[in-house]
Amino acid sequence: MSLHPLIELSNDAQVKQAKGFRAAAAELSGEKLEILYQGEAANAPRREEAGKKYLGVRTGRIPTGLQAGKDDRHLAMAVAAFTQATDAAIELPSGDKLTIIDALVPLRTAAPDKAKGDADPNKGVEDIDLLGLLPDDRLAVIRTKFLAPEATRGGAGDTPLRALLTGLAQTAIVDANAAVLRAEIQEATSRTTSEEAPALIILASPRYWEICRKREAQKGAGWIRELERLGREVSGQIGVEIFYLSIQLESEPGWAYEEGGPVLMAAPDLGASWEPGAGKLKPKPKARARKADAAPAIVEADLSKPPRSYRISDTYEPGERIEHAKLGTGVVQQITGRQKISVLFGEETKLLAHERPVAGV
Repeated sequence: MSLHPLIELSNDAQVKQAKGFRAAAAELSGEKLEILYQGEAANAPRREEAGKKYLGVRTGRIPTGLQAGKDDRHLAMAVAAFTQATDAAIELPSGDKLTIIDALVPLRTAAPDKAKGDADPNKGVEDIDLLGLLPDDRLAVIRTKFLAPEATRGGAGDTPLRALLTGLAQTAIVDANAAVLRAEIQEATSRTTSEEAPALIILASPRYWEICRKREAQKGAGWIRELERLGREVSGQIGVEIFYLSIQLESEPGWAYEEGGPVLMAAPDLGASWEPGAGKLKPKPKARARKADAAPAIVEADLSKPPRSYRISDTYEPGERIEHAKLGTGVVQQITGRQKISVLFGEETKLLAHERPVAGV
């Protein structure tokens, strides 16, 4: 069994399937995720014990241009570089400010050792895209996702549920190392941080959310409903608040490659990932109740014409009076069909034949 149950779950085939992740989300609950979260925290890599820092660590080459499959990382680097260059926080949809502390924050103590397999505490652990602080000095783990506006499909196995689970795994590791991270943040920024559980922000480009909705039934209502539910339950069970946000950039792709790496060309615009109520299933339209047929207007007797004895061979018009051997005197109301008339006798309407030829006549 893996030391990292949330990461293991994030690699489940159904979680990664565009048509299957909604059902996988429906099977999860805040209670189940709390158990997995505690497992992640208990087995979290400890960089301090390995003599390593979290902040200001740079691994790999500085990107000088677009790279296939690296847009998420480049977006994170660009956001961090912009906020550092402008010394500005990012405005959240609520109007509050999100301060970016660092990008691509490492959580592993070493490269994964294949020989150790599932017993390796570093297996499957990824860098945090962005680490930030919310206005209440709460740590925020930010998972970035980017698809260009002209993109027609998302990455293979890249679903919102997988982003949630991998982000929650990173949040658990941060939670387990919170004291060390707080000390590093205070040293780097002079800011103290709250002892509350970190928040998790899934921050994706508008096209990412659009593609996710197009490839799911009911235009996303099902999976959105499940992710919103899990967010509420995780907040109640673990204390980790989850935010699903959209990041709108000014141009395409929205950043330039400078000497120090990607940097945004303008301040990003953060908004809601989807409109309010998007997760609610639209009820099937109710069948309209048939309006009761209005009572037909009564045709009054035409007194200019004398009553006629009823014969099925005769032709009658509305308003004419007829004398029926059994029913008495009636007034023709309307011609109701082929060779039939409706006749009002007192308060009762009868259907009689007319224009019927009689044999021998």
